[in-house]
Amino acid sequence: MIILDASVVITALPKIRTSLHFSPTNLSWVQNAYTLTFGGLLLLGARAGDILGRRRVFVAGIAVFTAASLAGGLAQSATWLLIARAVQGTAGAVAAPSTLALLMMTFTNARERARAVGLYSSVSGAGSSVGLVVGGLLTNALSWRWGLFINVPIGIALVVLAPRYLPETEPRPGRFDITGAITSTLGMTAIVYAFVRAASDGWADRGTIASFGAGAVLLAAFVTTEKRADQPITPLRLFADRAPFPARTSHDC
Repeated sequence: MIILDASVVITALPKIRTSLHFSPTNLSWVQNAYTLTFGGLLLLGARAGDILGRRRVFVAGIAVFTAASLAGGLAQSATWLLIARAVQGTAGAVAAPSTLALLMMTFTNARERARAVGLYSSVSGAGSSVGLVVGGLLTNALSWRWGLFINVPIGIALVVLAPRYLPETEPRPGRFDITGAITSTLGMTAIVYAFVRAASDGWADRGTIASFGAGAVLLAAFVTTEKRADQPITPLRLFADRAPFPARTSHDC
């Protein structure tokens, strides 16, 4: 669901533009609103699973994702759809990290675990391509809205069945790096907005220059925050580690 939704609306963009009266420039934010919130908050979602419990966070993320999908499918304006897509991305970032962790806990046998991880990787890798096909089929056969509605029955089934079949992890004490998550997400959003605006209004436009400046300031604040935080969302020491992947321990990760 989460990977598929990054691409399912791409083939529906022309119909979405006509239906909700998007401008050519703003139309790109149907995709950007999802991917930026998802990517920017992914590490915070992983931290939430550690602190609050993996299954609890997974169910909460899927529930919100499902509700946002329904809201997006019912959207009557461009703003409505963009807000729903941003909420989808946020909820996806909360649920996704717990998915693999719960998979590793459920399959304790080495052979079964390897098979489960292989299937997980295959489905994840195919999600983007399948999303393009599914989005096109649903848009042509029914409506662009069904690219979002399709998540609803699947999400409801997951929320109902997860407590029955998935184990819960013990919450661990820790702190949320909210400042780091916010500054990184807003910083990247400002940079992307600047590129989008430059395409329509030019590189010398005051709004474009201001957006680039705001993005640079926010990303600098993110780096400063990560240097000072007791439990940073992105430990900067990882970028200085030249050790090959097999040499790292679970503590380093």
